[in-house]
Amino acid sequence: MASAAASSSKPPVVLGCGAVSADYLATVASFPNPDDKIRSLTLKVQGGGNTGNALTAAARLGLRPRIISKVSNDPQGRNILKELQDDGVDTSHILVAEEGNSPFTYIIVDNQTKTRTCIHTPGYPPMVPEELTQENLFAALDGADIVYFDVRLHETALLVAEEASQRKLPILIDAERKRDGLDELLNFASYVVCSAKFPQAWTGASSTPVALVSMLLRLPNIKFIIVTLGEKGCLMLERSTTDASEAEEIDVESLLESLEKKEVLSSSMPKCIASKSNLRISADGIGSISGRLLLGTAEIIPSEELIDTTGAGDAFIGAVLYGLCSGMPPEKMLPFAAQVAACGCRGLGARTALPHRTDPRLVAY
Repeated sequence: MASAAASSSKPPVVLGCGAVSADYLATVASFPNPDDKIRSLTLKVQGGGNTGNALTAAARLGLRPRIISKVSNDPQGRNILKELQDDGVDTSHILVAEEGNSPFTYIIVDNQTKTRTCIHTPGYPPMVPEELTQENLFAALDGADIVYFDVRLHETALLVAEEASQRKLPILIDAERKRDGLDELLNFASYVVCSAKFPQAWTGASSTPVALVSMLLRLPNIKFIIVTLGEKGCLMLERSTTDASEAEEIDVESLLESLEKKEVLSSSMPKCIASKSNLRISADGIGSISGRLLLGTAEIIPSEELIDTTGAGDAFIGAVLYGLCSGMPPEKMLPFAAQVAACGCRGLGARTALPHRTDPRLVAY
């Protein structure tokens, strides 16, 4: 989608509804064993939450994000709001409770394995749909070009999705894992970005590519699904806008194998290998769709530069939101999003190393 606003003087507006939090990040030499006492190597306190992170990435790339969420009027909540505002995210639609606690997460980053462990404490009192007034909802959606959900605050998210759908706004869903309200939200989705394990968990399919075909068959409004695969890159199945029923049928797993053979292993930078357009892509016993398959590679980050993978998926989604609003073709959008995510992995926390659009590493896009 290329937003009408993209060609005007004002950047496109993305509305996000979902999680914000305060992250307490501690790096350790290695993850402790039970009953161990260890010292942290570094400590950092920073804003987090899937939606907060993705919209921060989108703001640094040049979009105008707005966010619907809830915090409390405590030190963590005030810092959450300030960080978002400092990055250009409109927080005027965030509800602030006078009592209770804002969401926060302890994150232990293992320097040895380059992995992280998250311990989350939800905000209290939780947000309920009645707290989102019609006036606030309409103001948040007014002028928006795309709407994004991380499937937290799912009852409130459904209200936003229903109104966004009435306004014919495109909707992107972050399907990280099965959550309450996810199935209902997927019915409104135009685009889905999901974690590596989600497609098979949701469909029960035998493999990821088969699961992607199944998802497009079950969700006819979806234009594409991207599954992120960490250091292995990503896989995208895009639906064609024209009928390919007369085209020769090709098995989705065989198609993926052919793309993997074309993968440029000599390059450390993200690339995209795409099949022909308008193929009839099938999965045994499930059916077929008209579309194409795209394989995106990830940047090979030197071990000494890889600091923390916290929020890498959120950075990827922020870049996809930017790509959609700026009219990037998928062949360009997938490497761009992978590059943004890789930049974010070079600092402690989800936001420290998120790049701006003027970053030299993004010039090629």
